[in-house]
Amino acid sequence: MTAPLHDTAAEAVPTAPVDPADSGAKKVEGRSLKQIAWHRLKQDKVALAGGVTVLVLVLVAVFAPLIVSLLGHPPNEFHQEELDPLTNLPQGDWGGVSGDYLFGVEPNKGRDVFSRIVYGARISLLVAFLAAVVAVVLGTLFGIVAGYFGGWVDALISRVMDVLLSFPQLLFIISLVSVLPDDLLGLTGSGVRIAVLVLVIGFFGWPYVGRIVRGQTLSLREREYIEAARSLGGGRRYILFKELLPNLFAPIMVYATLMIPTNILTEAALSFLGAGVRPPTASWGGMLRDALQTYEHDPMFMVFPGVTIFITVLAFNLFGDGLRDALDPKGTR
Repeated sequence: MTAPLHDTAAEAVPTAPVDPADSGAKKVEGRSLKQIAWHRLKQDKVALAGGVTVLVLVLVAVFAPLIVSLLGHPPNEFHQEELDPLTNLPQGDWGGVSGDYLFGVEPNKGRDVFSRIVYGARISLLVAFLAAVVAVVLGTLFGIVAGYFGGWVDALISRVMDVLLSFPQLLFIISLVSVLPDDLLGLTGSGVRIAVLVLVIGFFGWPYVGRIVRGQTLSLREREYIEAARSLGGGRRYILFKELLPNLFAPIMVYATLMIPTNILTEAALSFLGAGVRPPTASWGGMLRDALQTYEHDPMFMVFPGVTIFITVLAFNLFGDGLRDALDPKGTR
């Protein structure tokens, strides 16, 4: 007789379940793209520092009245008692820096430099963010249409982008501001200038976003999931806004983050040239323009707004670079 294939005695003995924790086995968990991107971003300490700085700047701009009421003086209030009566320069060292005036006072007028920098953050960030929104909306719309439809539509939109990219933006804004009325569409004073800066900077900025979106759309429109959507009867609107647009979110977000510091510099340059917000509204570029008259005798009045612009732009660039690396699907970090 041949031996049995199975040992019935061995089969009768129950086997205790193995605890993965006791065996040292690790449970494998899947991660979404958002979790992967956040994990990569957390590892980039420089990008996180830039992001925290950006968040602080945004909070400063939002709560400017509260901050100034606690740590400073009204931004347009004159304090002639803090100036030397003979030279009209701040009394004391470092431009009049003291416990009451954290960044000193403005030469000739005696206004609180700290308060004006805090309120200037509102103007710079407001113009930069809103102009970026305008550029992203227009650039995404025209870029995805050009890349998906191709043909004469792509050729026409591409030629429009080429024209706008070669247009002298600063000269156009200066010329436009010089002929604008003080009241326009219910806006007055600096409100008119802010609206014009947002619209013009955003309008001339959308071709940069449009080129990125167009290039990404050209590579995505031939992917398998797009062909599958077409074969299942998906219309053009569905494919554009349900299939293509979600996959373009990462490059759009990265480019928008990197566009904001450029808009800040553009607004500061226009204010420096006198085409920004109207005085006495505080702006960083306007403060640098005023500092030209006294920088030889009071350099701190130029240093504080200049350093503020530098830190703001650097923080946005560092955060944008880190966000780009985190959202890169080919990244290895």
